[in-house]
Amino acid sequence: MNILVLNCGSSSVKYQLIEADSQKTLAKGGVERIGMSGATLKNQRYDGDEITIAGEIVDHIVAIEYILAVLLSRNHGVINEKSDIHAIGHRVVHGGEMFSASVLITDEVIKGIRDHFEIAPLHN
Repeated sequence: MNILVLNCGSSSVKYQLIEADSQKTLAKGGVERIGMSGATLKNQRYDGDEITIAGEIVDHIVAIEYILAVLLSRNHGVINEKSDIHAIGHRVVHGGEMFSASVLITDEVIKGIRDHFEIAPLHN
């Protein structure tokens, strides 16, 4: 099972694609300067292959599209299709007292995260 783990910040997205059974990191990297000039994606594959891509990464949606494109890339990727990602995890900066461990995203969890926006508004 492959798990894509994301950590979205106000102007960045860090990620790792992990093969859960072996706990092997297939690829990791990050997108920096989202919404600013000089935005880049840096990706490192498990075998040491590294790539840096500069582009107009205007928002987090485009950043995720760049990440998926690299993970699927013939030359630098580690998966053949999006369905090779079986689960997605996302780090939430602050869940107050409501969240102290990993949880599955439900409507109730989304509401709970929204209720804690004031603690970390740029990240939650």
